[in-house]
Amino acid sequence: MKKALNAIGNYFKNIGIAFVRGDVWVKLSAVLMGAGYFARKQVINGIIMFLVEALFVVLCAGYAAPNLAKFGTLGTVQFEQVFDPLTMTSTVNDYDNSFLILLNSIMALFLILVFVLFWIANMKAVYRLQVQKENGEHINTFKEDVQALFNEKFHITLLTLPAIGIILMNILPILVLVAVAFTNYDQQHMPPSALFTWVGWSNFKNLFTDSVTVTFGYSFKKVLAWTLEWAVLATFTTYIGGILLAKFINNKKTKLPKMWRTLFIIAIAVPQFVTLLLVRNFFADSGIVNTFCTSIGLTDFLKNVGLVPANLSYIPFLTNPGWAKVMIVIINIWVGIPYQMLIATGVLMNIPEDQIESARIDGANPFQIFVKITMPYMLFVTGPSLITDFVKNINNFNVIYLLTQDVYVTSDQLLANSNAKEIDLLVTWLFRLTNEYYNYKMASVIGIIVFIICAAFTLVTFTRTIKGDKEEEFQ
Repeated sequence: MKKALNAIGNYFKNIGIAFVRGDVWVKLSAVLMGAGYFARKQVINGIIMFLVEALFVVLCAGYAAPNLAKFGTLGTVQFEQVFDPLTMTSTVNDYDNSFLILLNSIMALFLILVFVLFWIANMKAVYRLQVQKENGEHINTFKEDVQALFNEKFHITLLTLPAIGIILMNILPILVLVAVAFTNYDQQHMPPSALFTWVGWSNFKNLFTDSVTVTFGYSFKKVLAWTLEWAVLATFTTYIGGILLAKFINNKKTKLPKMWRTLFIIAIAVPQFVTLLLVRNFFADSGIVNTFCTSIGLTDFLKNVGLVPANLSYIPFLTNPGWAKVMIVIINIWVGIPYQMLIATGVLMNIPEDQIESARIDGANPFQIFVKITMPYMLFVTGPSLITDFVKNINNFNVIYLLTQDVYVTSDQLLANSNAKEIDLLVTWLFRLTNEYYNYKMASVIGIIVFIICAAFTLVTFTRTIKGDKEEEFQ
């Protein structure tokens, strides 16, 4: 944090130095960006800077200003359509679209921010040219600047397109998501037929409010608890299961190890959504698994011990909250273990044999070797991957949605009032709010919460796992 603050301080300090110590051409560059380059006989660079500034002025006048003028209200003119019986046509007024105003305003603000950073870089560059001239140093020509982009500055050239892609595909959508969370954008305020406006922090307040009319607080606590439980169970069951399966297949006493490995690799090759939809049909209330359980008397036995309600003639694998959660975890084990097995196989082959042999000589049994040597080494090597898997499982949409969509119906009225279900993760709840109920405002709030949880967990755990203080233990 201290280094970051120092870097920011130095960044703005350099701008101040350029203004104070710069000559008239540097100061003029604050208004006419190409002036400093023209003075140092870098005509092409000067023309480019002038064109960039001119383009920015045109965009501000024709694009940014009209949208930012409406940013405070997100529009005031309602959509109206009037039918003219004489001409038998309908005319539409010049209405405001709140979402387009919001989107364009955010893009305009981002454009202004980019230009400000570009302007700062220009001021620092022209002052650097002044210093070079005063010191009698060589000033690069335009051709030499271009060559530098393919030599010592080639990293900038390579990263430019990916950076633009990240901005357009990640950063801007996140900014729009954050902005929508502070509006009343829902089914009753759906552009273009209706307007929405700013409501401040009320949506966040509703997410933590539990009352007769607002049940989002109750639903959020239930869904968040299950999301974290699911992430822990899904991550560690597949992780430990993959390691144990890899050790079993690679054991010298295992017959036909290639066949076993191939069978599990085939499970990976089958598209996940196909597997999940098939399994959902297998475990349906009238599916093949229930038919088999009824024929062997397992259903009646579970009724007698109280695990299945007496009024049911089937096992509610995916229609009862408790059964559904257990089945989701078990099915995810089948889906996730083969992938973890492949990763574990590669890591296990690199465990130092001398450590294992030394442990055996000292009298350690296989379980002690696994706990004291194998698992610490696995965690050391695959720690970042384990963190990634945990975050991925927090957002594991496929398993939950494909197994329970159109099958599970909540019996909790408080959850139903918030369009949630007992088996929902935050991400599936968010999807349902947008795709089925068009409640974009609350979905955006939940999306922000998911981002905060994932970012906080990732930063804390990655910081602890990549410190690099355990290499010597495995040398």
